[in-house]
Amino acid sequence: MNFDISFTSKEITPWGGMAFLKQMLNKIGFRELIDNCSALPVSGSNRGYKTSTILESFITSIWCGANRFLHTEVTRHDATLGKIFDWKRTPGQDTYKRYFSKFTQTTNLNVGGYFFSWFFENLKLDNFTLDIDSSVMTRYGDQEGAKKGYNPTKKGRSSHHPLIAFIADVKLVANMWLRSGDTSSANNFLSFLEDTLSKLKNKTISLIRLDSGFYQSNILDYLESKVMDYIVAVKFTQPIQRMIHDSINWIVLDTGIEICERMYQSESWSNARRIVIVRQRLKDRPKAPGKQLKLFAEEEIYKSYRYSAYVTNMKLSPSEIWRLYRGRGDAENRIKELKYDFGFDSFNLKSFYATEASLMFAMIAYNLMSLFRTFVIQEKTQKTLSTLRFKTFAIGAYFEKNNGKLVLKIALNKNRRAWYRGLWNTSESFNFPFENSNA
Repeated sequence: MNFDISFTSKEITPWGGMAFLKQMLNKIGFRELIDNCSALPVSGSNRGYKTSTILESFITSIWCGANRFLHTEVTRHDATLGKIFDWKRTPGQDTYKRYFSKFTQTTNLNVGGYFFSWFFENLKLDNFTLDIDSSVMTRYGDQEGAKKGYNPTKKGRSSHHPLIAFIADVKLVANMWLRSGDTSSANNFLSFLEDTLSKLKNKTISLIRLDSGFYQSNILDYLESKVMDYIVAVKFTQPIQRMIHDSINWIVLDTGIEICERMYQSESWSNARRIVIVRQRLKDRPKAPGKQLKLFAEEEIYKSYRYSAYVTNMKLSPSEIWRLYRGRGDAENRIKELKYDFGFDSFNLKSFYATEASLMFAMIAYNLMSLFRTFVIQEKTQKTLSTLRFKTFAIGAYFEKNNGKLVLKIALNKNRRAWYRGLWNTSESFNFPFENSNA
């Protein structure tokens, strides 16, 4: 079919579905939340953008697919999107860079405390599972704090090595600290945990799960002093491998899966602790995670298994301990989504604390999207932002005046309109504080 092209001056946005998110932000008073944060830097010019406009538009740019500062120019030139969010002017990348460059270490701690605490103060749920993990973010420039350290994907490259705390039950980020690339996983962990607990206010942490990077006696001692239930993956040191080698009371859980438990006391521990050990036979489970006992690599039987071990102060059965720890894998999925959909490893600036500030608001964008998925979409399986972006948000729309009132005209075929109308009604009746039992 042959056709010509022509042009229209009508302001059309490809992001008509963002109206649902704007509706949710209105219900939770997000703009007022920003305006009431005295810790936030303010623009030094009377002609500058409002702080709420800068932060709302930055977050919205991430929702629309921006994963670096240059990409935010797409939303800057979308006049209809600006109308949806009631921005008189939409900032561009230079505004965001200048604004985040005003943040200091103290600013980040105060602003992070303000926003993260707000999420949990308004969440009418308690008894959370806390997962803390670290991540490696490769850097290619000379940003502050970008140093050579452990980098499994880009060996020899400089990186940052942030700590992130997740609340598994409601899929929210509770805290994030940026760290230089030459730090170990456990570096400054206890200070980070104290800061995270302060952000969670009076919420009860029923369980904390950590990977082997945090398997240190001072961390275990601290958790026990706080009377916190924990499950921590064990490092396969030589003494641990010898203990596993000497284990004989294996219980079969399933084909190719066996489990046992031992009491073990490291030389650096003041008391013995419970260790749950799992082994999986590669013949039956060729993709089984875990480690081999390198200390006994010459013995044929140990070539046939992958092992994992967990130290815990809980009194549940060994199989239940293993099941609970496996749920921690969702934290790794969240980190992947943060990187791929929220620009977690791409928004970086010359200043260390400016980078941390931009990433902190990427975390806030993630939390707001998590609220939208949980309380507005209300689907049993939460879809990633990239899926929602094309299913829910990327819809052509334009404004039209009808009897003196602005109406957002959304381009949808009739089969999809009922679902979108229901979504609009749900976002309009959104509960605040957050109390939906589906969370």
